[in-house]
Amino acid sequence: MTKSRKLDQLNYRPSGRELDVEIFHFSDLRRRVSAEQILALYHYSFHTLICVTQGTVTQMVDFQQVPCAAGSLLVLRPGQVHSFGSIEGWDGWMVLFRAEFLPSETQTTTDLLPVLGLDRLPDHLSLSKADFAAVNEAIARMQQDAASVARPNDLHALLRYELCALLLRLAILQDQHMGAEVTRSSGVQRYARFRRLVEQNYAGWHQVSAYAAALGCTEKSLTRAALEATGQSAKSVIAARIALEAKRLLVHTDRPIYLIAEGLGFEEATNFAKFFKREAELTPIAFRRRYKN
Repeated sequence: MTKSRKLDQLNYRPSGRELDVEIFHFSDLRRRVSAEQILALYHYSFHTLICVTQGTVTQMVDFQQVPCAAGSLLVLRPGQVHSFGSIEGWDGWMVLFRAEFLPSETQTTTDLLPVLGLDRLPDHLSLSKADFAAVNEAIARMQQDAASVARPNDLHALLRYELCALLLRLAILQDQHMGAEVTRSSGVQRYARFRRLVEQNYAGWHQVSAYAAALGCTEKSLTRAALEATGQSAKSVIAARIALEAKRLLVHTDRPIYLIAEGLGFEEATNFAKFFKREAELTPIAFRRRYKN
């Protein structure tokens, strides 16, 4: 596997102008960079939507294989590790943006533009024919508008609201996919709060008890919520998030393993090594060798 690079090095800008959102086809990217660059592992510092429009491909997100066909939509988030999987046999839209481009909570009004929680977006959706047509049309319009002759402030505002509309559509589709009763259930809502806490504290809080205390519930009810939402226990969710961050650091940094262990809250590197092998079925050294060389 090729050595990992930052996606920023590809640095595509529509029409040579500096915009806060970028929209292009994967085939455009393929013509501009080498196959080696495309097949590398990337560590994202921004949000990326990939909507497959034709063909099939198996992409990799956070070291998991994700089969994609026409109508598949991936949402890649800052910090995630991604590989396109193949340079041939498929094409699709790519939409790159940073969270700062979206209106902040103080800039939104609930009747005109509700606060959009990016955590409501799906990881992967298989769109129906009608939904795919609507998403494809929205992205194509954004690309056309990005190339239009307009005052920069007007163009930024237009793209900003078009992006918000697209993301709201995806959040609604995700809710419909999960089912209204599921998304409104107290257990799923508790799990969502738990996941946000895990993202903020996984390096320091390794025990379910810490999260239960912060959420004002019992460990048993938190585990029940996690099982309802994912089929995994709360303890497994925490361990998986710690292991994922370890994988990212092993692949995208040259940091010594003992420093990775320390940064993830392990007092002894040996304890970290045992934990990692249990979660990843490889030692930290073996995992690093597999993906960095």
